[in-house]
Amino acid sequence: MRLSVIILNYNVRHFLHLCLQSVQHATRHLDAEIIVVDNNSPDDSCAMVKQYFPDVVLIENPENSGFPKGNNIGVAVAKGDYVCILNPDTVVAEDTFDKLFQFVNDTPNAGITGVKLVDGRGNFLPESKRGLPTPWVAFTKISGLYKMFPGVQSFNKYYNKAVTTNGIGTTDILVGAFMFMERNLYLEVGGFDEDCFMYSDDFDLSYTVTKKGLGNYYFGKATAIHFKGESTVKDGTYMRRFREAMQFFYKKHFRSYPVFDLFMRMGAFAFMFVKKNRTGKVVVPQSYILVSKDALLGEGLKQVLQKPLLTVPDLQTESVFLQHTGAEVIFDAATVSYGQVIAFMEKHGGAFTYKMKPEGAGFIIGSNSSDDRGTVRSV
Repeated sequence: MRLSVIILNYNVRHFLHLCLQSVQHATRHLDAEIIVVDNNSPDDSCAMVKQYFPDVVLIENPENSGFPKGNNIGVAVAKGDYVCILNPDTVVAEDTFDKLFQFVNDTPNAGITGVKLVDGRGNFLPESKRGLPTPWVAFTKISGLYKMFPGVQSFNKYYNKAVTTNGIGTTDILVGAFMFMERNLYLEVGGFDEDCFMYSDDFDLSYTVTKKGLGNYYFGKATAIHFKGESTVKDGTYMRRFREAMQFFYKKHFRSYPVFDLFMRMGAFAFMFVKKNRTGKVVVPQSYILVSKDALLGEGLKQVLQKPLLTVPDLQTESVFLQHTGAEVIFDAATVSYGQVIAFMEKHGGAFTYKMKPEGAGFIIGSNSSDDRGTVRSV
């Protein structure tokens, strides 16, 4: 078997549904399997997988075993020569894995490969490619200095700007939401360290692979959506966990840094001060554009949304969309491909908000920002 896609799920049933459908489309012509490891979700995630995706290998953990162990369980039963560690709140294009196989076939020293990730508004997620988080680099990230001084190189090493957003190049750290690598390599390095704190597992695996002399590659020619808001609420708990994660990473791989905790505390204070004095903008669309050939779906959405809704059969008439900037675009996956959806979102970015309706599903879902937990509506 060529590929095993490992999806660790916890309590995100609707995002998982969308993710699985996109992965099925992306693996239809490959010798591949999809493995869902569920960490004892209290919602009906497992029942949904059994009902809508009977060909998916489902592992139901009796407890929430965490990110590292959950993924290790999935890889242990995988049969593919390659594995892709994939978050359940992601969407991939139909040609994603084709592109990745072509790339790794041409790149003999590839360790882990990651792709360009965008959020639910189509905005680039800089954690797609990161540098080695030394104490100073981690401080510039947690304090927000990289945002305040975007042109200063010494403040901008956490997010690897040496590789362009649409480019290809080596990077120290890749994000655990999407990691593509040989299964034997994953097993050889021990997979995710099950002693890792939250937020340090992908740092640890990435760095462990580079120590074998292999290159971790950011591949900006393929794009996936990572809604991510569910797991990235930025508050005091996030600051504490990030600090603990970095402490774990340094203790395992480097000598102790006496000034580390001072750096992190200063950075956390600066972050919380900025956050406290910043007001978030709630995006409330006043109109909607449905991309669908299903007239009945349009009529049903009008009743649900109770706001103006324009239905178009495809994405070809771009002028129509530009006349309705600020609207929410709803993509019917029975009409447009996931690759078309991703390309549209990348091109138009924050000009619109977006929701998707998986084919055959009775809901629309999406997220208006990388800090938004996401919205699900029954249709």
